[in-house]
Amino acid sequence: MFLFDRPAKKLTLPSAADALPGRADAIPTAATHFVSGRALKGPYPDGLETAVFGLGCFWGAERLFWQLPGVHVTAVGYAGGVTPNPTYEEVCSGGTGHAEVVLVVYDPKAIRYADLLKTFWEAHDPTQGMRQGNDVGTQYRSTIYTTTPDQARQAAASRDAFQQALSDRGRGPISTEIREAPELYFAEDYHQQYLAKNPNGYCGLAGTGVSCPGFAEPAQA
Repeated sequence: MFLFDRPAKKLTLPSAADALPGRADAIPTAATHFVSGRALKGPYPDGLETAVFGLGCFWGAERLFWQLPGVHVTAVGYAGGVTPNPTYEEVCSGGTGHAEVVLVVYDPKAIRYADLLKTFWEAHDPTQGMRQGNDVGTQYRSTIYTTTPDQARQAAASRDAFQQALSDRGRGPISTEIREAPELYFAEDYHQQYLAKNPNGYCGLAGTGVSCPGFAEPAQA
């Protein structure tokens, strides 16, 4: 995204011993969503659920999700690594192990988790490992961090279904990291809803052109 995040291009995650130390206090971020005005960190209304996705540069990824009907609020942050309360520069160095991610707070009565998964898979190329297009580095890896056992089940099922669709088109294996959601550290204020503040800003989203409509499961009773 910026010139300083390109030279390192680290393609392996740091060990806990090698990771940057971070800090005890959270870095400053926005209180409300720039588009909707809703609380970024909550508390969220009763009945809403949360999901966490990483699909490359989080600027375009966040806009993709906040535009979906049924999504209450979104925020960008860092997750999946070692360093506590990292800065953007630290994440881009490859020394934290974190991925750029989007927190999606949604109403399951208005949009299913399966619909979020469909959006996730079709908006990027999940076979690229530690990169997404021209964005190279561990922070750009494809991730699904689940917040409930049902999300974990659906995420695994969707991966298997989408892998079949990709294989049928001659694509390689999915490299997406799927696991229980670790702690998420909110990114700096200027990253939140970046493309609403900068409509002509960089968006690195590029799907494979492969769709997989058959994996979506019925909403749970």
